[in-house]
Amino acid sequence: MEGSVLMLWRYAAILLISVLTGCASTGDWSSDVPTRQDPRASNAKRVNLKDQSVSDLYAPSSNLWIRIRDGFEMEPMNTPLEIEQVRWLSARPDYVQRSMARSSRYLFYIVQEVNARKMPTEIALLPFVESAFVTHAKSSAKAMGLWQFMPATGKDFRLTQNVFRDERRDVLQSTDAALDYLQRLHKQFGSWDLALAAYNWGAGNVSKAQKRNLAAGLPTDYLSLKMPNETRNYVPKLMAYRQIVLDPKAYGIVLPDLENHPYFVAVDVGSDIDVALVIQLSEIPESEFHSLNPSFNKPVILSNANQQILLPFGHAEVFQENLKKYTKPLSSWTAVQVSKTESVDQAAKTLGVDAETLRAVNGIPKGMRIRAGSTVLVPKTNHRPGDISVALAENGSLNLLKSAPSTPKNCAKGAKCPVVKTGKAATKGNSSANNAANQHKSASTGLAKSAKNGSSNTTSSTPKASTSKGASKIQ
Repeated sequence: MEGSVLMLWRYAAILLISVLTGCASTGDWSSDVPTRQDPRASNAKRVNLKDQSVSDLYAPSSNLWIRIRDGFEMEPMNTPLEIEQVRWLSARPDYVQRSMARSSRYLFYIVQEVNARKMPTEIALLPFVESAFVTHAKSSAKAMGLWQFMPATGKDFRLTQNVFRDERRDVLQSTDAALDYLQRLHKQFGSWDLALAAYNWGAGNVSKAQKRNLAAGLPTDYLSLKMPNETRNYVPKLMAYRQIVLDPKAYGIVLPDLENHPYFVAVDVGSDIDVALVIQLSEIPESEFHSLNPSFNKPVILSNANQQILLPFGHAEVFQENLKKYTKPLSSWTAVQVSKTESVDQAAKTLGVDAETLRAVNGIPKGMRIRAGSTVLVPKTNHRPGDISVALAENGSLNLLKSAPSTPKNCAKGAKCPVVKTGKAATKGNSSANNAANQHKSASTGLAKSAKNGSSNTTSSTPKASTSKGASKIQ
């Protein structure tokens, strides 16, 4: 009976993707160029909000936690490390409940994807360990997002990192990439314990540890390998969350009510549109928008970047109705490529824009010059109409140089003066090239301070995750 119910939930669970059509100039949403659909969403059910009602497509109401428990497959370790992790979490019910509350936005989608791949649902709990479900979490090693992808690993899994967006923070894209990565590791190592160790420590390091044990005539399972403390505690942390979900009352934890239906709707972007306008038309708080859409780096969302907007389930129709009535331009920003290296003031004069606006919207610190070939966001004008091109949307980068100090006033003309050296380039918006790493680095610890002030994720600050050792610092 329970198996039949679980199967019903699996087929009832849906991801809703709305396709908005019309003409951008009149407030409806379309583009002269057909929207490039994300192949990762090809299996998701699409909903045309013009003809269908979202409310008609709700999955039967049920408890998502039951669905998660029914999908557990990993065997508890019952080791002192796991017991220690459970004790640490149970001693901090407020922290656990805040993390659980944050997870309510994303868990249905993640569980759905895990189920579709026939993976154990313990994997859906991994963001508790990695980021405490803080979408803007950033580790000291520069890992980002719910799944804490390093720049190089993100690039390997086709997660775009440029001036406009960082898909390591994108809920849909990063989840898809993380599950791809974990499945690859499971195929390589043959167990979920070792796959998780490799996700945290790197596949090469796990392989080397196994070879050392083989040479010494020792077993090569997770518990037998010599590894850093962070990796040693990694699976026990996940299993501790498993225990909490299995029996929250036993540990004094109250799980939030999670119904077995989508929290958000994914909306295709047909024309460039300002973030502020999406927030206005969907009638949601700014913090809620950024919690669901943490990958956007700029105040405009690009139609040519293969992007989608996630909106709370009940607000997609509100957005659609308000968009139909909106008759003003949807976007007030465009992008241009700087043709020569110059200061912000010089570039602003060349582009015919306000220097402070150019500096602020592009996040350019004072004392920096813009290198030739950089992509900058500027206000849209009659001379710069239309959506941002595919080339810039996919490859835009902002490369900066320190401005050379001015010649000392007391250096007379013709005199021998100190040679002024130009600072090294500081590159923004294309971080994977300069921050390459040979392994996925966990940000599973050090998040308590960033997470303890509430359940929402905003763009006002970027929580930083740092690695630490031992259960006393587990977040």
